[in-house]
Amino acid sequence: MATDSWALAVDKQEATTDSVSLNDKAAQSLLNKMIHTSLVNTTNQVEVLQRDPNSPLYSVKTFEELRLKDKLLKGVYDMGFNRPSKIQENALPMMLAEPPQNLIAQSQSGTGKTAAFVLAMLSHVDPTNKWAQVSGISIFSNLMFCKYKMLMKTVDRGAKLQEQIVIGTPGTVLDWCSKLKIINPKKISVFVLDEADVMIATQGHQDQSIRIQRMLPKECQMLLFSATFEDSVWKFAERVVPDPNIIKLKREEETLDTIKQYYVLCSDKEEKFTALCNIYGAITIAQAMIFCHTRRTAGWLAAELTKEGHVVALLSGEMTVEQRATIIERFREGKEKVLVTTNVCSRGIDVEQVSVVINFDLPMDKDGNADNETYLHRIGRTGRFGKRGLAVNMIDSKHSMNILNQIEEHFNKKINKLDTDDLDEIEKISN
Repeated sequence: MATDSWALAVDKQEATTDSVSLNDKAAQSLLNKMIHTSLVNTTNQVEVLQRDPNSPLYSVKTFEELRLKDKLLKGVYDMGFNRPSKIQENALPMMLAEPPQNLIAQSQSGTGKTAAFVLAMLSHVDPTNKWAQVSGISIFSNLMFCKYKMLMKTVDRGAKLQEQIVIGTPGTVLDWCSKLKIINPKKISVFVLDEADVMIATQGHQDQSIRIQRMLPKECQMLLFSATFEDSVWKFAERVVPDPNIIKLKREEETLDTIKQYYVLCSDKEEKFTALCNIYGAITIAQAMIFCHTRRTAGWLAAELTKEGHVVALLSGEMTVEQRATIIERFREGKEKVLVTTNVCSRGIDVEQVSVVINFDLPMDKDGNADNETYLHRIGRTGRFGKRGLAVNMIDSKHSMNILNQIEEHFNKKINKLDTDDLDEIEKISN
């Protein structure tokens, strides 16, 4: 009994650890940046709210329509951009308008928003003036521009800055403007705040950003980008971006129509594993993602699957962002066919070959109730790219059955029972 209590305590501690990792917005945002090597084909519709509703609404379908400088246009095509992404179609005309217009935009990693504000920054630079003219702040100053191969340098105390573009974290940029006097904030004509939702979740960054904004001239163009728009983000945006145009992504409806959902009754993790093996023995699975509640369970399951001859990758919260990105990229390339993971991989990962998602443990919030949003993100890893998906939920207690019932009620969708001892029944669910 003492051993069981110890095991439960370990599971609870590990579940808490992975939950913290999942909620670490900075780590998740950085991971998304690293794994998105090409534009994401988002299905979200763009909603534009103009500062002046009577002003004509412009959008572009080609980069030529923006009347960029020749060198910038050539650079765009040299980098492999053939046409503007959905966010770029609407954001670039506003960012490049004369007189300058302020902008608040919602956009996830991989949608082309960094390229958009880089173009805006470069378009407003006068190369004959040897002082800082545009500035951007991000929680990841080293990543904000590194994929665009721009000159990166640090500045010593007392140095005179001649570069026209300054990128840094809020604390560094604030020091350069106030303490070190390296930047004259009154000469900044464009100011970009990237990853606003991540920034305000990081201690001190919100206040530092506001202090920088107060130093800037009134005519400075303000561009703010955020992946999410919770109330806290809106309040922050309203404080630092006056009279903005707003671009929002219309929220996708919660839909599970393309995903077949089933549950399997089991008594313990060993029975869950047997059921999982029966599913693998009856249907063809291109690639699968299996979600566990703790690192301990995930590690055990990955080892057992490996013994059965499966090529397995393991992903959990104690890994560095770089390690997670490497594992996800290997899985994308098909080097492993099974990805066993905790919640660190429930959102933002699109792998076209994933045909089955297994909830070895159902997602719960900190109070032990169904985490419906995480469930949606988890099983949403299948049924993508216009294909039908399959999700199987393992139920091993009254509590987990209660969670399943909560999920059914939330999504108004019945989840059918699957008998994994009946191979004919398993074969039918793949048709």
